Amino acid sequence: MNEEIFYAMALTRLMNFNFQQALELYKAVGSAQRIYEHRNEIGDVVSDASPRLVEALKDWSDAMKRAEFELKFMQEHQIRAMTPLDDDYPQRLTECADAPIVLYYKGNADLNQAKVICVVGTRQCTQYGVDLIHRFMADLHMRCPEVLIVSGLAYGIDINAHREALAQGYPTVAVVAHGLDQIYPYPHRTTAAEMLNHGGLLTEFMSQTNADKPNFVRRNRIVAGMSDACIVIESKSKGGGLITAEIAQSYDRAVFAFPGAVGMPYSEGCNNLIRDNGAGLITCAEDFVKAMGWEDEALRRQARAEGIERSLFVELSPEASAIVELLKQTNDLQLNILSVKTGIPIGQLTALLFQLEMKGVVKPLAGGMIHLMM
Repeated sequence: MNEEIFYAMALTRLMNFNFQQALELYKAVGSAQRIYEHRNEIGDVVSDASPRLVEALKDWSDAMKRAEFELKFMQEHQIRAMTPLDDDYPQRLTECADAPIVLYYKGNADLNQAKVICVVGTRQCTQYGVDLIHRFMADLHMRCPEVLIVSGLAYGIDINAHREALAQGYPTVAVVAHGLDQIYPYPHRTTAAEMLNHGGLLTEFMSQTNADKPNFVRRNRIVAGMSDACIVIESKSKGGGLITAEIAQSYDRAVFAFPGAVGMPYSEGCNNLIRDNGAGLITCAEDFVKAMGWEDEALRRQARAEGIERSLFVELSPEASAIVELLKQTNDLQLNILSVKTGIPIGQLTALLFQLEMKGVVKPLAGGMIHLMM
């Protein structure tokens, strides 16, 4: 048994879904096991611990019994638990102040894949929304074939996003609002089973936890926090998809929405998001890829498909090589800084950069920044 996971499971029971306080305590002390070891002097370890917290952490007996029960269930059903100390815990979540200190996972997807997006929206999607998902996923796969698609397994946009991801060969993970001893909604069990081999199911809830209403909002923060970007496809003026988008904004994640026809109820939420600058407007995968700065991968993929490998045919002068080597070390640099660090005058540097741009080696960005594409 991993003792840290055991103590973290018990700690979540004691903290009673006080996510932010639990994570603050966890980070301050360093581990759930250390919290247990110092449970009788937690006020000395954490100077600003409230009397209520000090009292709550004194008796772990019931919480530990529940954790023992859950460990048996996990072993019987090939479920693994992870804490922020584990490498396979979604590292993007660790940036969020209310991240869960335990997640339960069944599946095979890498939760720390280089590109992760969540697709959310209304439970009563129209054919317009279904068609948008199909076109977006198909076009995205041509440009970025390695993306993890995250959603919530709900009716409407969620389940269509999962199914289309599977159809395109994307791994897809559902963050659910209940324990992994059940599937909700039940009609989605076949898709959920398929996802176990091409993605997975993720939750912060122990078994015997039902899909109660507050749990959906709680799970939305995981959907948003583990993703690089949130895409809203169809929403009423109020709804879970908009809550996820708002949470994503609070986490400094990119948020995008597809516009819809004016006056249509399931387009109102997306249109309002765009109007109020709560989301960037996209109409296709190309818009999204450009906005995320992922187009370089698409260009490299196209080059490979054509049998071209830039590194094999680009012959560089010593000055150009110096530019490339510096950019490899520092990533993007402004033109004037590049001139200072390489010792190449601006006039000569500009000419060299133009040659490198024509060879597909560098790309100018806004603000005079130079980006290496190799």
